[in-house]
Amino acid sequence: QVQLVESGGGLVQAGESLRLSCAASGNILTFNVMGWYRQAPGKQRELVATIGTGGSTNYADSVKGRFTISRDKAKNTVYLQMNSLKPEDTAVYYCNLVHRLGDNWGQGTQVTVSS
Repeated sequence: QVQLVESGGGLVQAGESLRLSCAASGNILTFNVMGWYRQAPGKQRELVATIGTGGSTNYADSVKGRFTISRDKAKNTVYLQMNSLKPEDTAVYYCNLVHRLGDNWGQGTQVTVSS
């Protein structure tokens, strides 16, 4: 069982920044991929960014150049630095951890960007 706890969401104006954090605990295998997904009202959940234990990253085209994902392996924590936020970034952001034992999700944190 893996627990994921997100923090750092909030309300900001367009152009501002936010940093999300997600702390993982429990039975976490050495090789895993952590990431962030988001779901806006009336839309499907979509990939934002992922990072593997080796440091390889993957970003959605819509956030490339604005968002940066990083992780602290010792703390089993993943971060998402979000700069130059846009109203279309408004969504619930979910932390995800995938390893051989399965797929795990956090409860989500709301990010709202006003214009």
